[in-house]
Amino acid sequence: MDFLRTPEHRFHNLPDYPFDPRYVEVEGLRMHYVDEGPADARPILMLHGEPSWSYLYRHMIALCVAKGHRVVAPDLIGFGKSDKPTDINAYSYQRHMDWMQSFLDQTELTDITLVCQDWGSLLGLRLAAENSDRFRAIVVGNGMLPTGDQKVPPVFKLWKGFALNTPWFPVARIVNLGSARTLTKDEMRAYDAPFPDKTYKAGARAFPALVPIAPDDPAAPANRAAWKVLETWDKPFLTTFSSGDPITRGGDAYMQGRVPGAEGQPHTTLQGGHFLQEDSPMAFSNAIIDLMARMDS
Repeated sequence: MDFLRTPEHRFHNLPDYPFDPRYVEVEGLRMHYVDEGPADARPILMLHGEPSWSYLYRHMIALCVAKGHRVVAPDLIGFGKSDKPTDINAYSYQRHMDWMQSFLDQTELTDITLVCQDWGSLLGLRLAAENSDRFRAIVVGNGMLPTGDQKVPPVFKLWKGFALNTPWFPVARIVNLGSARTLTKDEMRAYDAPFPDKTYKAGARAFPALVPIAPDDPAAPANRAAWKVLETWDKPFLTTFSSGDPITRGGDAYMQGRVPGAEGQPHTTLQGGHFLQEDSPMAFSNAIIDLMARMDS
């Protein structure tokens, strides 16, 4: 498989991202992750989505670690400091699942509290369902596990077409447009850092087309099987959606109605756009920290 590795100098002096890099190898590809906090603490696994990377969680990593928690935040293959296959056809939903399963197995994480958003939810919710004995709780913000049986918003179809067809895929501007606040110049540089040119962006372009939007999608059977597990999930399941995301709006109520572990949880609506980690990092972190405290009490 042909792949590119972003030069390390692209990541120098990024604001609020002082974390030491760690790596595992998955199918011959190097996968980067952050692992901060006490090694013997129960881990919080933070999964990013499209087209971001673990930089998205930088403030939340620091806030949770300051409370004594361990945070693990990988960069999905094709993103961040992880290797980037150059052929868009090298990416599939199942292949991303296989890469994440390998990551989970190699890091030997257990007692996990999952925190997921966007594609981090499409992968994370499947991962939790398929490894339920290794997960302690789930926190979902602006995410879903689609099976292709539900209608998708028109805005998503526009986004899918844009990602596949536009000659220019401005990653930092996309994150900025999906945030309620305006990112700084250095933050924009950080989101563009993984992608020196368009040849590095195949994974980012691929993701929207991999979302199951039809019942016969290749990923639909596995996602339906995952939902059968989630419909019996009685461990804590918390939703922390934002007030201003047109794509995932309503998904929180949908999941609250289907997942038993959501009953009685202090679900909250955070202020912000699609990238609520940029808009409400403290409130998002506090929801996680409070959940951890309740589980430990």
